[in-house]
Amino acid sequence: MFRTESVFRFVPPVLYTDRLNDDIQKLIEQVRSGDVRALSRAISTVENRAPGWSDLLKALFPHTGQARVLGLTGAPGAGKSTLVDQLARFYRSENRTVGIIAVDPTSPYSGGAILGDRIRMQEHFSDPGIYIRSMATRGSLGGLARTTADVATILDASGRDLIMIETVGVGQDEVDIVRLADVTILILVPGMGDDVQTIKAGIMEIADIFVINKSDRDGAEHVEKEIRTLQSLAMRADGWVPPIVKTIASEGTGIDELEAAITEYEAYLSKKNLTLSKSAENWQERLVEMLRDAMLEKARAQFNDGNLAGLASEVAEHKRDPYSLVEEIAGKVGK
Repeated sequence: MFRTESVFRFVPPVLYTDRLNDDIQKLIEQVRSGDVRALSRAISTVENRAPGWSDLLKALFPHTGQARVLGLTGAPGAGKSTLVDQLARFYRSENRTVGIIAVDPTSPYSGGAILGDRIRMQEHFSDPGIYIRSMATRGSLGGLARTTADVATILDASGRDLIMIETVGVGQDEVDIVRLADVTILILVPGMGDDVQTIKAGIMEIADIFVINKSDRDGAEHVEKEIRTLQSLAMRADGWVPPIVKTIASEGTGIDELEAAITEYEAYLSKKNLTLSKSAENWQERLVEMLRDAMLEKARAQFNDGNLAGLASEVAEHKRDPYSLVEEIAGKVGK
C-alpha cells in the first residue's frame, strides 16, 4: 500500500541498518514507508520474539518520538472501545493518521486475544489512515501486554500521528499505561456500583484527564463531585488539575471537548517545560522493567523446565531455601 502525502509524513532515510540482514532491512524500509502488511509482520515479529526482533526495534527507535500516545483506561463496561472509535473518527476528520492498540483479555484456550475491540471497530479496516492491532495480555498484569510498548514504537516509526492504547480494563492494578502514554485518560461511568472513593488508591492518581462516559445516566453529577473532592485533597507534583469531561461516546457527544482537554494538557506541559522531564521519568520506569525482563529471560535460559521443577521440589521439601537459591541464580546470570 502506497503512502500518500495527504496521509503520511515525509520518510527520512533509515538509520543503523548497515549491519542488518537484507530481510530485516527491507522490512524496516517497508514499515517506514507505511506499508500496512509490513507493519503487521513487524509487529508479529516483535510480539513473538522471532529472529531479528531486537535489531528491528533498535533500527526503528531513532525514528520515533513524533507520535502522540494516548492511553485510555478504566473498568470493563466503561465504554473505552467506543470512545477510542469516536476519537479515531475525530482525528481522521482532521486528516491525521491513527494507530490503535487494543489490549484484550487472553483466551484461556488458545492464549490469544479475545478480539472484541476489532469487531467493534471493523468499519475502519478499509481506511489506510487507521491501523488497529489487538493484543492478548498473556498473563501480564497492569492492563497491558508485555510487548505493548514495543508495538507502540513500531507504530510511531511507521509515521502514525497518534497512537491510542486501550487497556484491558482490569481495575485498580491498571497503572502501567502511565509509563507509556503521553496523556492518560481515565474513563468512569455512573451507576456501575463502584464508588470513586473505593478506587482512589489504584488508578485515580494516574489520570491526566477524567472522562465521565454515559453521562446521561443518573449519578453523573455525583461522580463528578467525588472526583473534585479527591482533587481538593491533594495537588499533583506538576501542578496540573485534571479536567473532567462528560461524554456519551455512543452518540459522539463530548468528543470535541475531550480532544480540547488533551491539547490543553500538552500545551501545559510545554509551557512549564515538563514534556522532557515527564518522558525521562517514564523511561526510567520502563528501563527498570526492560532490565527485569531481560534478566529474567537470561535466568530462564540457564534452566530447562525439568531443572526448574527439580529446584522447586527441593524448596517445597525444605531441602533448600529459596533466598539462597535465587542469589545463586542471580550470581550466575550476572557473570
